[in-house]
Amino acid sequence: MSLVLGIDTATDVRAGLARDGVVVASGEIADRRAHAEQLLPLVRRVLAEAGAKPAELTGVAVGVGPGPFTGLRVGVAAAVTMAEALGIPVRGVCSLDVVALEWAARPEAPSGEFAVVSDARRKEVYWARYAVDGARIAGPFVTAPDAVPDLPLAGPGAELTGRACSGPAAVDAGLLAAAEDRLSDAGLVPLYLRRPDAEVPTTRKSTLLQPRVAMMGKK
Repeated sequence: MSLVLGIDTATDVRAGLARDGVVVASGEIADRRAHAEQLLPLVRRVLAEAGAKPAELTGVAVGVGPGPFTGLRVGVAAAVTMAEALGIPVRGVCSLDVVALEWAARPEAPSGEFAVVSDARRKEVYWARYAVDGARIAGPFVTAPDAVPDLPLAGPGAELTGRACSGPAAVDAGLLAAAEDRLSDAGLVPLYLRRPDAEVPTTRKSTLLQPRVAMMGKK
C-alpha cells in the first residue's frame, strides 16, 4: 500500500495525501508570506484528516515551481528533510504540470494546446505551453503577461494576462500526491527562473526547519 504526501508552496501553502493513487485528504492556507510557519501545521492537519501518521508515508512529492524563491525553498527543504527522516523517496515536479494534468483530464478540457500561468510578481508571469493531453511542450518561462500565447489559459496567474482563466486556478496538492508517478521528474532544484532579490542564508533557514520536520517522523 502506498501513502504519498504532496506539498506545493509555489504560491499558497498546499498539502495533500493520496493512498494507493486516491486522494484522501488535502488542504491549503492562502498566505503567501508565511510558508515556513504554515506548512508543517498544514501537513499535520492533512495527516490527521486521513487518520494517518508520518511513519506510514511511503513517499513525498513536492512542487518545485516556478515560483518565488523563498516560498519554493521552504517546500523543497521540508519535503527533502521529511523524506530523509523517514527513509522514503522524494520527487520534485513542475507545479504548472499538476494544473495541466488536472485540466487535461476534465470533460471541458481544451481541444488543442493550452497554457498554464502563475504570478511571478514584478509585473511578470511564469507560464508553460501544453499539448491537449497535458504534456508540457515548452517552458516554463518568465515573461511579461502580454508575451503569453493566445491560447486557453489555466493557473493562478491567468487573469494577469487580461484574459479569463478557463481551467483550474490552483495546484491541487492531492492530485500532486496521487499522480506523482505520472508527472515528469523535475528534480529538487527550485525553478525560480531568475536570480533572487537577495542572498538567503542557506544553513540558517534549513536548520530551523529540519528539527521540526524530523520530530514529525518520530510520531
